[in-house]
Amino acid sequence: MAKYKRILLKLSGESLRGDSLNGLDPQVLNSFSKEILSLYRAGVEIAIVIGGGNIFRGIEGHSKGFDRVQGDYMGMLATVINGMAMQYTFEQHDMPTRILSGMEIDPVCEKMSRRRAIEYLEQGKVIIVTGGTGNPYFTTDTAAALRAVEIKSQVIIKGTRVDGVYSDDPEKNPDALKFDTISFDDVYKKKLKVMDMTAFTICHENNLPIIVFNMNKENNLSKIVIEGKNVGTIVKND
Repeated sequence: MAKYKRILLKLSGESLRGDSLNGLDPQVLNSFSKEILSLYRAGVEIAIVIGGGNIFRGIEGHSKGFDRVQGDYMGMLATVINGMAMQYTFEQHDMPTRILSGMEIDPVCEKMSRRRAIEYLEQGKVIIVTGGTGNPYFTTDTAAALRAVEIKSQVIIKGTRVDGVYSDDPEKNPDALKFDTISFDDVYKKKLKVMDMTAFTICHENNLPIIVFNMNKENNLSKIVIEGKNVGTIVKND
């Protein structure tokens, strides 16, 4: 039996572009699909929140002259494009998938609702939640925390390109210390970057653990979710 029955996996849009500067890499999509397929076959209920930074990031658009609200909506639409690409790839691996969104975009995706999301999960469908929160000024990290609480996920699993939470940026500081486990309070005290503050506070207040790990290492996801191994860093209440 898997360690976790219901999870929310947070993926950045940038993770889908592979070695390209932007866009989507079919090889990455296929690799991620195989990782998620192993969870699906083990009976894990899977929700995914995807970012859109490989196509358009609202806050960066603002720095280039776009109105912040308009830019954020453009970024939300970018997440829908990523969700559609993931859905197509998942279904090629025989995983029934539904796209939900903070914004209703008929006929591409349905409006996110807690009851609908839980119903699909209980039916054995993978759900991809796009469109952020449906509101400007909120990140997809915040959307992930919000959706995880709504669907009563046991954990947020955040896939990154580093293998956990460090005392400093490990790509810039080779002496940075990796934490296997750390409390929410210590993350606050040490001013470590795990998720944006709104998202992090939602997780803290709802006693929702966060696991940060390297999504690009084969079988890491299965080791965490199915085998219960200590891969990456787990952030939780004391």
